[in-house]
Amino acid sequence: MGSHRKPRPGILESPAARRGAVGAGAVALASASLLTQSAAYADDDDTPAIEEQRERANDARQRALDVRERVDALYREAGTATQHYNEAREASEAQQERADELMSQAAEATERVNEARRTLGTFAAAQYRTGGGGLSDTAALLLAPDPRSFFATDHTLDRLSEAQNQAVDDFTDRREEAEAQRDEATDALADLEERETELADQKETVQGKLAEARALMDQLTEDEAAELAELERLEHEEAERRAEQARREREEREEAERARQAQEAQDAAEAEAEEQPADPGTPPADGGSNASQAQAAIAFAEAQLGKPYVWGATGPNSFDCSGLTQAAWRAAGVEIPRVTWDQVNTGTQVSRDALQPGDLVFFYDDISHVGLYTGDGMMIHAPRPGEAVKYESIDVMPWHSAVRPG
Repeated sequence: MGSHRKPRPGILESPAARRGAVGAGAVALASASLLTQSAAYADDDDTPAIEEQRERANDARQRALDVRERVDALYREAGTATQHYNEAREASEAQQERADELMSQAAEATERVNEARRTLGTFAAAQYRTGGGGLSDTAALLLAPDPRSFFATDHTLDRLSEAQNQAVDDFTDRREEAEAQRDEATDALADLEERETELADQKETVQGKLAEARALMDQLTEDEAAELAELERLEHEEAERRAEQARREREEREEAERARQAQEAQDAAEAEAEEQPADPGTPPADGGSNASQAQAAIAFAEAQLGKPYVWGATGPNSFDCSGLTQAAWRAAGVEIPRVTWDQVNTGTQVSRDALQPGDLVFFYDDISHVGLYTGDGMMIHAPRPGEAVKYESIDVMPWHSAVRPG
């Protein structure tokens, strides 16, 4: 950590700790309380030791926060680079298919040239046998770089039979077609090489970010690692608390809505109204088909729980974040794009308070992470290297937006 780093006044002011501010504050207060109590019962001779202990604890906490902030940033940068890598790989694969197709077409065009050349060869051989030897017109034609120029300068088409004339035209046209096909295939291969270079660059970027993050984590002392683990535990507890609160609030709203509908039904029955009361079991606005597809996507994602995150992976044994959501919705019969930046534009945009199970939830300003919403403020996602596909609160990362595929 360089000496140019700006000083941080405290744990709650660190950007890396804001998501878990309540829990982190509790840790700080608890630590201060324990140290204060120890100081109250200590002799004056023990005071320097206590101060030194407090200072070491504060240093370990600050160091853990510094490393956590940088590691989080590196993982985010790696996540963004992974999406660039996924884009580059898709483009490279598509270009490989195009290059293969053009090469095949060029080979077919070359074979057509060879067929036309063999036809001209039969005429050349016949003229050679009947002409007493020497180089016949057709034989000379075969050696000419441009058959049409050959006729325009030294001969006339009238000297050839109709069949020979057609053979010359076929040969010329097919040779020009083959040259054009070869040129196009050559350009496609050059473009493929550029895309593969870009792919390699993106791969190097991802690997570099991850290696730097691992190196930072390896430098932590035992006390610093313990502080970091405690911070992460408290952040997850806080996220789960928020998710539980959101679930209770949703249940309260649903209960209030059921009560309102029941009251309306009772009022309507008492007034003998002709219209039937609203059905408490009103289906979702997007219909049962989308709901069943969403359940199929969630079922697929649940079957992947515990499989490792691997950047660039699309299954079946490992996934990155967008690879998991793509595979989940594909299992439900809906094809969505590969990368987060395209997935966010797929389907219908939905607000956070209108989320339904199966929706795609996106995070960070650069939309570099995505998960599959499962309800009650929770999602299934492939978090980052070193972790596995798991359930987690949607509050663990900065919210961006949500869409409903289908």
